[in-house]
Amino acid sequence: MQLARAIHLDESDQRVFASPARTGEWCISGGFEFSNWGEADLVGKPRQAFANGWMGLETAGRATFVAVTQIEPDEIARLTDMLAQHFVDVYGAPDRDAARPVAAEELTQMQALCADHPTNTLLTLARELTSSGVKESYRIIEPPEADLTQFAIHADMNS
Repeated sequence: MQLARAIHLDESDQRVFASPARTGEWCISGGFEFSNWGEADLVGKPRQAFANGWMGLETAGRATFVAVTQIEPDEIARLTDMLAQHFVDVYGAPDRDAARPVAAEELTQMQALCADHPTNTLLTLARELTSSGVKESYRIIEPPEADLTQFAIHADMNS
């Protein structure tokens, strides 16, 4: 079983998102946040979150990149409860029991996206508003392509 965690290859998420996800937190698409948005909502940092931000499940912050990794069933259950509570707290779901099936479906969709990729595959997403709603597309960066040395900042620790 696989899911994805936020990964930061540089500090840009700290600047472009109003609320950045924590490195290592479990993420889903989180496109539901934008279901009632229109062009007027797409300005500044909210626009950046809409355009390419994965949603961290602990902070509800956003990340540009996520990395596919293994997850245990017990952790999925915990994340489902956490997301259901988020739906109660933020979106007015009547209670966690009512919100749990929707939360479970969000996690199932993310698991399906991650299922066929090896561990350490990087994923990005792009969203756009269409006449029928929000459209999401994904880019997959396989581990051999995702050579982190191309992103790493090498420093001399003696300087």
